Amino acid sequence: MDKLRPSFLRDRLTWLTYALAAFFSYLQAAIGPLMLFLRNELQISYTIAGLHFSAFALGLILAGFISVRITQSLGRKGVLWGSAAGMAIAAGLLALSYQVSLTIASTFLMGLLGALLQITIQAIISDWHLTDRAIAFTEMNVAASLSASLVPLLIGSFSQTALGWRSALWVAAIALIFIFWQGQRIAIPNLETIADKTSTNQKLPFSFWLYWTVMFFGVSIEYCLFYWGADFLESVVGLIRSDAASTMSLYVLSGFIGRIVGSRLTRTIKSESLLLSAIAISAIGFPLFWLASIPSLSILGLLIAGFGVANFYPLILSAAISTVPNQSDAATARLSIATGTAVFTAPFLLGWIADQITLRRAFGLVIVLLITIAFISQFANHSNRHR
Repeated sequence: MDKLRPSFLRDRLTWLTYALAAFFSYLQAAIGPLMLFLRNELQISYTIAGLHFSAFALGLILAGFISVRITQSLGRKGVLWGSAAGMAIAAGLLALSYQVSLTIASTFLMGLLGALLQITIQAIISDWHLTDRAIAFTEMNVAASLSASLVPLLIGSFSQTALGWRSALWVAAIALIFIFWQGQRIAIPNLETIADKTSTNQKLPFSFWLYWTVMFFGVSIEYCLFYWGADFLESVVGLIRSDAASTMSLYVLSGFIGRIVGSRLTRTIKSESLLLSAIAISAIGFPLFWLASIPSLSILGLLIAGFGVANFYPLILSAAISTVPNQSDAATARLSIATGTAVFTAPFLLGWIADQITLRRAFGLVIVLLITIAFISQFANHSNRHR
């Protein structure tokens, strides 16, 4: 493994990880848009439809517990290509399934195998780019955001043809074949030295677990806005349904731009400092979105919040792994548990609170999360500097 890198280099391995991250993000993002068509075909309730999201999140959590052992047995190359192929097969099973039990099982497998793929990608990037990992993580998430933005367009377009909306899932399988054809001969770095292998069995430090907590709250904020933003725009702000949906596309675009800006800033500013800036931007935008009585101001607030929130994941990921640079496999695995738990619990909790009071009041949860993540991030940065 090349231990010295005078400047950030996008070599073939880097482009491969970006491509596979885009593949994962495409299939992850597909579950939401396709649920509209799946509910109609199978005549299932919102509750049953929601089980698909829960199944995917459970797959993320389980992968965090088993990925280290699997990587030690198969090596990173085996896990990388095996999990990518497995996720594509699971997506194909979803495309071929017309029973609820099979569609839920398919999404669980997509979450499990997709998380193994994502964990491996992140560990490879961390070890390959070392102190430049923040640049690589933010660029990787730009590629993932671009890929995810294509999903609603393709699902909607295919649904209007004889091929049907399910064909959008086969696009990912075709893309993976091309990626494998181009990247199968690229060497995948493993943990090669005895010191590295020993370090994976050591306990993760307190500073890492602080960032783990930050990851949980950060992803919770992101998914609360993503899952419930359109409903808020319709029922509270007063937009018609089509305009509310279109505005959420602008929210995704805002996040995409935010990640591009973030990827440039990571070249000169530490990810820990950028994270606090991203939280501050989100804390400016969200109250405007939440409390503004004028729709245009509320939308502006949402876009500002999205600009900041989009950088939470890559920056927290980089900061967390920097606490344990020789334990990247274990660190990314544990962070997958934080991510999966957040996706599984936070949107559900906000929805439950909305049923008890109102959606506007329930969104106060996001303010609490923003305040919490700001304090814990500051504490984590302080703890890591002293360590």
